[in-house]
Amino acid sequence: MPGNIALGVGIAIAVFVVSFININEALYILIFAMLLSPEFGVGGGGGEGGMEAKRAVALRLEDLLLVIIGFSWLARMAVYKELGFFLKTPLNNYIRNYVIACVVATAWGMMMGRVTYKSGFFFVLKYIEYFIVYFMAVNNIHERKQIKNFAIAMIVSCVIVSIVGIAQIPSGRRVSAPFEGEAGEPNTFGGYLVLMLSMIGGLFLTSESGKQKTLYIFISILIILPLMFTLSRSSWIALLPMYIVLIIYSEKKKLLIAGLVLMLSFGPFLLPKNVAQRVLATTQQQIQKGQKKIGGMRIDTSASARIESWQEALSDFTEHPILGYGVTGYRFLDAQYPKVLVDTGILGFAAFAMMLIALVRQGIHSFHTVTDRFYKGLSIGFIAGTAAMIAHGIGSNTFIIVRIMEPYWFFAAMVILLPTIEAEEKHLVHKIEEEHITELLSEEEEAKIKTVDKGTTLAELITKE
Repeated sequence: MPGNIALGVGIAIAVFVVSFININEALYILIFAMLLSPEFGVGGGGGEGGMEAKRAVALRLEDLLLVIIGFSWLARMAVYKELGFFLKTPLNNYIRNYVIACVVATAWGMMMGRVTYKSGFFFVLKYIEYFIVYFMAVNNIHERKQIKNFAIAMIVSCVIVSIVGIAQIPSGRRVSAPFEGEAGEPNTFGGYLVLMLSMIGGLFLTSESGKQKTLYIFISILIILPLMFTLSRSSWIALLPMYIVLIIYSEKKKLLIAGLVLMLSFGPFLLPKNVAQRVLATTQQQIQKGQKKIGGMRIDTSASARIESWQEALSDFTEHPILGYGVTGYRFLDAQYPKVLVDTGILGFAAFAMMLIALVRQGIHSFHTVTDRFYKGLSIGFIAGTAAMIAHGIGSNTFIIVRIMEPYWFFAAMVILLPTIEAEEKHLVHKIEEEHITELLSEEEEAKIKTVDKGTTLAELITKE
C-alpha cells in the first residue's frame, strides 16, 4: 500500500510538472483519460422523502487528472500573468448562469434538509468539472495544428473504446465502455458513440480526399457495431436528429436521403437478432403490469417507467417551482429535462435551456463564418452532435454524464474557437503577403536607383516617376 501511494504521488507530481511546462501535452492526457480511466465511489448520501438513498458519487482517474491539471493551469497563469484567466467566449454568461442556478438551488436544498451535504457538493462539483474542461481548452487552443491534433486524439480514443466494445459482443451482454464495472453503463457508452459518430459524419461530408473518406467510413463502422449492441434505445433515437442535421448541411442531400430510405427499408431485416428484439420489445412486449398506452399502443415496462417518472416529477415540481429540490434533493430520474426542472426549478431550467440554445447557435455561427472545409466539418459534426445529445437526454441524464460531457465540452471549445483561429490565420497570411509585396517593391526601387545616371538629382528622379 505505501508503495502504491508513493507511485500515485509520483504520477501526480509528474502530471503537474508536465502540465505546468506544456499544458498542451496535459490536454492530450486528459482526452485519452476521458474514456479509458477506471472509476471508484467516494460515498453518497442517504435520505428520506425526496432525497436519493445511498447514492454513490463516482470518481474516475480523469477527475483526479483534471484537478491536478487545473491546479497546474492556475499556477501557470499566476506565474505568467499575461496568459489571463478565463478567455471571453459567447458561452461564458450562459455557463455562469447555469452554474449559479445549480449552486443556489442545491445550497437552498441543503438548508431545507432535502439535500445531503456530501452528495450535493460532489454532484455540483461534477457539473462544474465539465465547464473547467471547456475553459481549459479555449484558453490553450491557439492554432489549426492544435485543433487538428486534438480532433485526431479524440477519434483515436474513440476507435480504441469501440474495439473494446466490439470485443464484448460475443459475451451476449450489453456493450459498455471500458472500466465501467460488471453492470456497465450501456446508455452512457451509446451516447458517447453517437457524439463521436456526429464528428466523423461532419468531417466525412466536407472532406475532399478519397482516402480520408474511406477512413471515415471504416471508423464509422467501428463505432456503429458496438453502438447497436449497447441496446440503448435513447442512443438509437439520437441517431435520427443527428442524421437530419447532416442532411441539412450536406452538399449531397439527395444521396443522404436515399441512404436513409435504404436503411429504414432494409435495416430491420439486417439487424442482429437481439438488437431487433430490443427494438420490437418497445411495442410488442408481452402484457405485463405497469405498461402504459400511447395512442392505443402498449409501451414496454422500461419505457413506461420513464414516462411515469416524468409525470411524477412534473407533479412534484409544483411544490418547489422556483429553485427546485436542489441537485440530488429529489429521487433518481433517468431523464435530463424533468431532472433539471425538479432539481433547479424554473430558474435553473431556463438557464439550462438558454445554454443549449447558445451551443446550437454558436455551432451554426461557426459553420457559416469559417471557409476552411475541415473547420466546416467540425462545425457540422458539433451541430449534429448537439442535436443528438438533446434527443438522447429524453431517456438519459446526458448533460450530467461524465463520459459524454467531458468530450462534448472539449469538442464545443474547439468549434467555438474556429472563427477566431481562421480569422487570425487570414490576418497572418495577409500580413505576410503585404511584407512580401513591400519587399519586392523595395528591391524594384533599389534596382531603378542603381540604373539612373549618377548626375540625376533626387528631385529629377521623383519627377520622372
